[in-house]
Order: sequence, then C-alpha cells, then structure tokens
Amino acid sequence: MVESRSQRRKTHLVRVGDVAIGGDAPIVVQSMTNTDTADAQKTAEQVAALAQAGSEIVRITVDRPESAAAVPRIREMLEKQGVNVPLVGDFHYNGHKLLSDYPECAKALDKLRINPGNVGFRDKRDRQFSEIIEIALNYDKPVRIGVNWGSLDQELLTKLMDENAEAEVPVSAKEVLHEAIVQSALLSAERAEVLGMEPNKIILSAKVSAVQDLVSVYQKLSDRSSYALHLGLTEAGMGIKGIVSSTAGLSILLQQGIGDTIRISLTPKPGGDRTEEVRVAQEILQSMDLRAFIPVVTACPGCGRTTSTVFQELASEIEGHISTRMPYWKQHFPGVEKLNFAVMGCIVNGPGESKHADIGISLPGTGESPAAPVFIDGKKVTTLRGDNIAGEFKDIIEDYISDRFGNA
Repeated sequence: MVESRSQRRKTHLVRVGDVAIGGDAPIVVQSMTNTDTADAQKTAEQVAALAQAGSEIVRITVDRPESAAAVPRIREMLEKQGVNVPLVGDFHYNGHKLLSDYPECAKALDKLRINPGNVGFRDKRDRQFSEIIEIALNYDKPVRIGVNWGSLDQELLTKLMDENAEAEVPVSAKEVLHEAIVQSALLSAERAEVLGMEPNKIILSAKVSAVQDLVSVYQKLSDRSSYALHLGLTEAGMGIKGIVSSTAGLSILLQQGIGDTIRISLTPKPGGDRTEEVRVAQEILQSMDLRAFIPVVTACPGCGRTTSTVFQELASEIEGHISTRMPYWKQHFPGVEKLNFAVMGCIVNGPGESKHADIGISLPGTGESPAAPVFIDGKKVTTLRGDNIAGEFKDIIEDYISDRFGNA
C-alpha cells in the first residue's frame, strides 16, 4: 500500500489559486459543473454546492461570449458567499478569442484548460494554442493540457499510423492510439515551455473511457514526464457502472504512485445530484488511505444470523449523524476525519471488528441476548439495552470526540 505522499511519484508543484497540486501535496479532488455558465446564478450555486461537498477545484465551461462574460459575476457571487474554491475555465475551439475579447474572464479564472485536439485545426492550431498560452502567461495562470481520445489530434494520429504501417515490426492500432494520446500531451507541453511557460505551471491529463486504456496511457505519460497529472476516466457512465469503472482505473494508477488530482466523470440521473462525483472521489482516496475526509463506518453486510434490521438502521443513522455533524466537527475538532466507527450485527465478528475501530458497537443477532456491547479504543466500556440504543450510542460518539479532540 502507498502509505504516504512522499512515496509517490515526484512531479512539479503547481499552484491553482490557494490549492497545491503535485510535489508533496495531497491528491486534490475536483469536479465540473453541468449548468449553463451564462446563467451566473445557477452556476455559482452549483459551484458552491460542489465546494461544500468537498471539491477543492471546480471547472466550468466557457464556450461562448455569454459564458465568458458571466465568469467575473460568478466569481463575485462566490466571494460574497465566502466560497473561495479555484475556478478552471474549460475552453474548446474558440478559447483564444474568448480570452482575448473578455480579459476579465481570464483574470477571474485560476486555471485554463486547453484541449490540444480542438484548440485549432491545420495551420491555425499552433497560432491559437500560442495565443492561449500567452494570455495565461500575461495573467500568471497555470494551464491544464487535457487530451481526450474523443477529440484527439487526427493529423498526429494519422502520421503515427502511417509510420507504424511502414515499420519493420508494427505494433497494434491500439498501441499507436495510446502513443498518439501521450505525444499530443507532451508535444503541447513542450510547445508551452518554448513560449515561456514554466513546468510548474503545467498540468497534463489524457482522458479515455476504458480502464485498461487509461492505465496504459497514464503509465506511459508518467514514465516520460515530471508534469503534475490529472486523472480521470472520461465518460465513465451512470451509477454503479461509472463508479466501478472509475474506481478500478484510478485505483491501479494511484497505487502505482501516479496522479496528483482526480475527477470522477459520472453521468447524473436527470435532475440528479452533481456532488455525487465528489463523494466518490473522496471515497476512492480514503479507501486507499491516501486522504481522510470523514470518519469511516465499518458495517456488517448481514446474513442469516442477522435477520433483524436493527444493525442496518443503526449503521444508516450513524452515517447520517456523521454527515450532519461533520461541518461542526471539522471546524472544532481537527483530526476527527480519521476516526473509524464499527456497527456490527452479531457475535461472530461484531466484538472483534468493534475492537479494531475507535468506537464500535456489536448489536445482537438472531437469538442472541438483547444487549449491545460498546468498545472504545479496543476496550469494552458499556453495554446498551432498550429502545434508545441509537441515541445513547450517538451520545457516546459525541463525548469521545470532544474528549479526544477538544484540545486540538
């Protein structure tokens, strides 16, 4: 297991607003709005919700003049709410013109995202890419050069395919595709450096939508550069599919020490909660012991020994209590996010799991005595009985947190 950030791959440290990416900094969670950026009010509301959920950077689409004009207003609305999360502008096709025509937009953003596959075509590509880099330099903004295989530079891909066809030992078309993605990112970063951008102002990403392709591409990118890397499985999908695919791909890379900031690109249900992608990103990092965001609840899955639903109801109630109390705890009790609670359903593993946790409770299973022993720091401290076990257990949690972290 990767036990600390110091054991991870070293990259350049990039400052995005007040957030550090790369170097020895913790892996950063980011997200993206799906509102029309031209609607400043709705976009500011969603940015604030994402930040409240734990997104440490938020990206917004800047696709037309109305969107560019709204960015300073969005920043102003957020500042009035005390939301200081860095904003990243996502530019495609016309970013050079929007940034040039709306300088206040460039000033209000903390980072610019450029897709080298559609920043411009043919003879316009280098010129328009250069214009964006020059604007970033003028306003001292870092950039993310974000390659996506759905909008890959087709000229580069065709060139590499032709070279491969003439090679003495050609490789597979998929390997050529991976190489094109990596080269697109590295050549663009090299171009940015030639224009005067320092490596500590550049973040790279190479998004694909299949797990094995993601792993292959980022391994190559990591081996061939020291730029900070943004990880994400693009177009991951909806619900369980998107969560599982993203977790599978990112976990492999994170375990290898690759990745400095992550985003989970989930397709929300109509009217769904956009903040879900933030919670999934946090769960990935916390489950791998790379970050701690909120106390963990270890809970019994249930079996024939636990025909009662009491332990399920208590586990759900404790998770809800943690979520509700976390804003207060985080402010007053630093370190509380590293706690581990256990809510178990019978005598088989209940006492043992409860002893491993900071605080644990072992509820009675089918046919067991109606008593629930409580363990704190590995020792049994009391036994709860009756109809108010949930309330009493929450009181124990509150007392423990106050006693342990009250002087932090």
